[in-house]
Amino acid sequence: MADDRQWDRRSLLRGAAVLAGSAAAAPLLGGAATALAGSADADALFKAGKFEQAGRAYEEVLKQDPKNLRAARQRGYVGLLSNRFPDAEKYLKMALSLALDDQEANRFLADCYIRQDKLALSAPHWQAAGWGTYAKWFAAFSGEPYQVHGDAAVLPWTQMDPIPLVEGISINGGPAKKFTFYTGAPSLGVSATVAKEAGLNPVFSEETEYLNGTIWAHYGVLDSFKVGGIELRNLPVSWSATESGEDVDTDSDGIIGMWVFYHLLTTFDYAGQQLILRRSTPETAGKARAAAKRAGAEPLPMWLARDHQLHSRASIAGAVDSGPVVAGLSIGGSGESAAMMFGETAEKLRIRSDYDRPIQTFGHSHAAVAYPCYPKEIRVGAAAAQEVYCNMNPKASLTPYGFDLPVTFFHAFYKPYNLTLDFTGMNLYIARGPAN
Repeated sequence: MADDRQWDRRSLLRGAAVLAGSAAAAPLLGGAATALAGSADADALFKAGKFEQAGRAYEEVLKQDPKNLRAARQRGYVGLLSNRFPDAEKYLKMALSLALDDQEANRFLADCYIRQDKLALSAPHWQAAGWGTYAKWFAAFSGEPYQVHGDAAVLPWTQMDPIPLVEGISINGGPAKKFTFYTGAPSLGVSATVAKEAGLNPVFSEETEYLNGTIWAHYGVLDSFKVGGIELRNLPVSWSATESGEDVDTDSDGIIGMWVFYHLLTTFDYAGQQLILRRSTPETAGKARAAAKRAGAEPLPMWLARDHQLHSRASIAGAVDSGPVVAGLSIGGSGESAAMMFGETAEKLRIRSDYDRPIQTFGHSHAAVAYPCYPKEIRVGAAAAQEVYCNMNPKASLTPYGFDLPVTFFHAFYKPYNLTLDFTGMNLYIARGPAN
């Protein structure tokens, strides 16, 4: 695909272990991070992943300069990262009162609205942000999107590799289908065959780049997505097809993306090889916290950037230890690499890297080259791996979302663990062994 506004399943799954959906690396490692931590400069604090401190610093800037567009926009972005919607709306609307056509402020506000299921309200802001595809797609919605019916679903995995697969998913009441899942994908996606069987008609279609050619990407509205005891109604769906209307990919019948997961309390039980979906309520969130505590898992912060990119705190060690850093978490997908180091990360941390064995691959349908590397340790909370096989991409952007991102964790890292994403409290729980 040409940029991160769209996705197709094969480029996402093949490119996941290399580009992490445009994730990038950080020049903040080592002494620089400590220096930034005490800085009063709001942008430096934000870049270093000190989001709470940055938010307070932007507020101070706005007290002195109420017409500071960047401070208003960035303060709204800080709120959006943690799903603090009133904060995000307040400051993003302030930014738009200063510059109505500001593309980034419009993009953040559009994202803020779709996370609250205000899809039609997001459409004019997607348009102002230059995202005509999303604008047309979400303008087509009427009624309440993402209606949740039922309480829970437990789906055993039928395979772990090369991609995890679950069965028993019904589209518009049709026969059971096999789906994969990937948090690096935004919407629910289906194959062209499933779209035809389900009677789906696109509200918008466009030709897009795919590997060395082009395909058609279609965007529509799905009446029913049923998985076990959970059914979602009236939700966005996308699919892609060749020029002749055939399936682009036959590895599965579809892919479950982040927009579905953040409407539920989701546990990716790698160790138990099952996907657990629950209606998200204070009660179910409390039970998840209690189960995590019994398993020795402390709550970790979660941040969501660019409508579907998940982040938390992590650390990386080579000859030098990174200390706490912001890390991407790409759950699902495929690949043998446990993590990807971006930009100068491997060099700065003096991680053993193998430049003699380049890996030529695709990420976002564009050619990319990565190299094997072997950090002494990578860690997310209590979950860790030593001397594990990883990749590094020295040419990746350093700050894809405005903050330093030295590493993204992938499918292979999670195999001994279970992970629960709680979007009510914006907490991640990761524990060894199967979920209780």
